[in-house]
Amino acid sequence: MRAGFPKATKGLRVGLFGGSFDPPHAGHLHVSQEALKRFRLDRIWWLVSPGNPLKQKGPAPLDRRMDAARGLVRNPRIIVTDTEARLGTHYTGETLERLFALYPAVRFVWLMGADNLAGFHHWQRWGWIMRSIPIGILARPGQRILARTSKAAQMFHAGKRPAAAAPRLVLAQPPAWCFLNVPMVNISSSGIRAYGDWHREN
Repeated sequence: MRAGFPKATKGLRVGLFGGSFDPPHAGHLHVSQEALKRFRLDRIWWLVSPGNPLKQKGPAPLDRRMDAARGLVRNPRIIVTDTEARLGTHYTGETLERLFALYPAVRFVWLMGADNLAGFHHWQRWGWIMRSIPIGILARPGQRILARTSKAAQMFHAGKRPAAAAPRLVLAQPPAWCFLNVPMVNISSSGIRAYGDWHREN
């Protein structure tokens, strides 16, 4: 494995949690802890992105976000990575293709909040993503109904798994997705940016 990339043994169950983490906060950590438990994962890799193509304004510098994420995470099963920057990828589909090639013996699940599912059809190659990796969706405040009626949820309705099947999602043949209602921390990066001083040093 290349230097700087996460280490993974054959058969490891890894949840991929991508985002700008601008800034990382307790909500990201809470979702990750729930995903580890509910989806029976061995690790979660935070893929701290260089930037989000769907957002006009760029995030804080990557090294600052990485440092903040590492300072927040205490669970050794949650790994903070700059994998996308190392790979030179900008879209989730590109990143997944590269990770599948680098880790052919690892079982991956893509993790995202319910708000991401609501707008998932705007992502580049979103249909390919649905057909290529199991997806675990965790509810966030106010997003449950919108997510369940989203274009992605409707188009891939046949791939929906019941919450009781969450521990086996990582073994499912995609398209396969599972929607979990979990106790949520009602906090967001945008809220912190709006009311805090996260970007003041930029």
